[in-house]
Amino acid sequence: MAIKKVSKLDMKVLKDKRTFGQKLADEIAKWGGSWVFLSLLSLFLGIWVVLNTMMVINRWDPYPFILLNLFLSCLATYQAPIILMSQNRAAERDRAKAEKDYYINRKAEREIEDMQKDLEDIKNMIKKRNR
Repeated sequence: MAIKKVSKLDMKVLKDKRTFGQKLADEIAKWGGSWVFLSLLSLFLGIWVVLNTMMVINRWDPYPFILLNLFLSCLATYQAPIILMSQNRAAERDRAKAEKDYYINRKAEREIEDMQKDLEDIKNMIKKRNR
């Protein structure tokens, strides 16, 4: 299996050449996985529950909060695939970076082997000269 060499430019292209949907997925995943989102969602849920339990008249979603459950299910239905799309893109970037690192390591290994060979040649030349 031939492995294609990944340059610095290729890495930048992988990051910059995103479609609108990919950019949107990355932003939603970034927002949906933040502490700010979790804090605001917790605050919203707390207010919803308190208002619906404390109000005597005009309860729009009495206990067991079926409307709230529907809302949260819809949120999870959309949020999970979007986060997975973003993670797949991150995995693609990681694979490209790993390939690039592999090629750099292979080149360094070849250079070290050449240097070791040169040092061995120098040692042999010194030994012959000292005889």
